[in-house]
Amino acid sequence: MPNCDPKCPGPGFKTMCGGQALIEGIMMRGPKKQSIVVRRPDGGLEIKVEDLKLIKDRHPVLGWPLIRGVVNFCSSMVNGVRALMYSADFYPEEEGESEEPSKFERWLENKLGSEKMMKVVVIFAAVLGIAFSIGLFFLLPTLLGTAVTLVAPGSMLARNLAENLLKIVIFIGYLALCCRMKELHRVFEYHGAEHKTIFCYEAGLPLTVENVRVQPRHHPRCGTSFLFMVIFISIIVSTIFFSIWPVENAFLRFLAHLVMLPLVVGISYEFNRWAGRHDGPVTRVLRAPGLWLQNFTTFEPDDSMIEVGIEALKLVLPERAGEDAW
Repeated sequence: MPNCDPKCPGPGFKTMCGGQALIEGIMMRGPKKQSIVVRRPDGGLEIKVEDLKLIKDRHPVLGWPLIRGVVNFCSSMVNGVRALMYSADFYPEEEGESEEPSKFERWLENKLGSEKMMKVVVIFAAVLGIAFSIGLFFLLPTLLGTAVTLVAPGSMLARNLAENLLKIVIFIGYLALCCRMKELHRVFEYHGAEHKTIFCYEAGLPLTVENVRVQPRHHPRCGTSFLFMVIFISIIVSTIFFSIWPVENAFLRFLAHLVMLPLVVGISYEFNRWAGRHDGPVTRVLRAPGLWLQNFTTFEPDDSMIEVGIEALKLVLPERAGEDAW
């Protein structure tokens, strides 16, 4: 039975549908389709729908627990960058001015063709984004943690504690800085619209602006919560590892973090799946930090943003009810 209270998400149904906020738009992914809906400068909606081609369908081993977390994370990065670039095309930095391609861009297009060049650019941007995250949340704390050895030489406990605290402080500081950027504020409002639309659908309510507007904007399966869980799991795994095998050299410690990272991402993904499916006292406590962090990455959307979220979700819903059950 659908929930009749529009302010309360449904108690049982959890959908695998999810999305990402874009520049004046939203990307939604369902079990078989992906949609991108962008609000054009003229007020109309630009719509793009694609059939999903999952790599696990060709290589089932990549859908196994722990492995699928890394695969899905990398896939999400690539798809997210592609969708962002698509939405950005409708909002050039200086309207009316077309920027001339550089010599390198012209060379790439001549050698690869425009379609292949775009794939190269998307993959490069995704790799760059992952490298930036690793550098900010793992390399920087490792280097800064080395300074603790000057104050407490030989104390592995103090060094581990310092690195772990730095990971959390840098992560929260990064989110706090992002939410203060004017360019990202509207993106985070679309993020709120995406969450509210998903909640409305899970509550079994008609997808109307009125029903979506009153839904919560903090969703337990949000990417922000997942990233926090990656940081949190990395703290647990690295603490255990360095307690058993103390490593003092900063470069070797960073390499150890890199080696452990696929395992950390895999565990975090499985935890997010489990916590997203269950709603009890334990899961509510474990989800609380990630939900709190969404105060930095989600804001209340206006009705036009909600309309985009509704349209994007409708385009990816399965033909048969329940096919998208989480």
